[in-house]
Amino acid sequence: MGMNMSEKILARHAKLDHVEPGQLVVCELDLVMANDVTGPPSIKEFEKTGKPVFNAEKIALIPDHFQPAKDIKSAELAKIMRDFARKHKIKHYYEQGRVGIEHVILPEFGIVAPGMLTIGADSHTCTYGAVNGFSTGVGTTDLAVGLATGKAWFKVPEAINVHLIGNKPKNISGKDIILTLIGKIGVDGALYKSIEFTGEGVKQLTMTDRLTISNMAIEAGGKAGVFPFDEVTKAYVDEHVKKSYEPVNADDDAKYSSTVEIDLSTLKPVVAFPHLPENVKTVEEAGEIKIDQVVIGSCTNGRLEDLEIAAEIFKGRKINENVRCIVIPGSQAIYKEAIHRGWIDIFIDSGCVVSTPTCGPCLGGYMGILSAGERCVSTTNRNFRGRMGHVDSEVYLASPYTAACSALAGKISCTF
Repeated sequence: MGMNMSEKILARHAKLDHVEPGQLVVCELDLVMANDVTGPPSIKEFEKTGKPVFNAEKIALIPDHFQPAKDIKSAELAKIMRDFARKHKIKHYYEQGRVGIEHVILPEFGIVAPGMLTIGADSHTCTYGAVNGFSTGVGTTDLAVGLATGKAWFKVPEAINVHLIGNKPKNISGKDIILTLIGKIGVDGALYKSIEFTGEGVKQLTMTDRLTISNMAIEAGGKAGVFPFDEVTKAYVDEHVKKSYEPVNADDDAKYSSTVEIDLSTLKPVVAFPHLPENVKTVEEAGEIKIDQVVIGSCTNGRLEDLEIAAEIFKGRKINENVRCIVIPGSQAIYKEAIHRGWIDIFIDSGCVVSTPTCGPCLGGYMGILSAGERCVSTTNRNFRGRMGHVDSEVYLASPYTAACSALAGKISCTF
């Protein structure tokens, strides 16, 4: 029996010829990652081991959640990471002005690559499956052990085959695809399973689409969301990755626990209603839902292609007078390129707030916090109760296209 992509990567890193679902394996890690929220408690646990870090070049510490520091406590969290990075000479630590959102800059900087095995103390670490790696979120203790040993244990997951067919319409992006999938299988539909994407429809997806889709695999309960290595992957990797890598693709006889087929040509813009990503409706079904705020950015949709979609819609138009719109580039390079292309002027002229790269409002950290009764259309990845502010506020998840249209209309919309 052949192996799927997830099994191949885990087998390689466990130094085994073959693995099967349910098997427990100990794997050598290519990258261990933490941010300013998860890093400090992991560092505290790591220090109990009394060991040095396993490899200062295979650790990434990214201060992006509450940074630039919003208050004294967030400044203290950043200092813990900063001091640790200096003490252990961590190669991939990026200070203010050189940092961006972790799941944007790690692919952008070429730190993650095909065939790699990555753990991160952040649930959206599954993003890196877009570049043909197996990456997953872990807890504080597993992260601490990873810092010390460069190893982690895994139960080899079953895999769901998401088979994509058809041609993607212009107004459909990766966000619509992953929300549609979550709407089909639910937030626990892939619990402790990897999600692997196959089919001719994969060729329709840009790397931005893939990064968005893999990012939200966790919202279906997935352990990872893995894309095959193809021409799109190779083009991206050739531009960003400067080290050797070993891509993987599933064997023809690879085993999957189930198959979900999605015809891209039939998709319509969708929005996930409060308070779960599985509460998916088409925008046409949404009805007259007035909104107070729009957020365009985050590790899910803060890339250059996402900003381009918004800029094209906002150009020459004004944000609805009853709406606040916050635009957050995912990295300094994206921010700078958006300036050069004139998009920042477009955003400001249309009435948007433009922020330095940060997670900011996504997790209710700071900036764009909602009060009771307010509604926000957001390109972020979660809409749990109280996620972006007051427990009586509402977050509707959508693509940059739908979010920008909604900002102009003052209500959930996909027309402009």
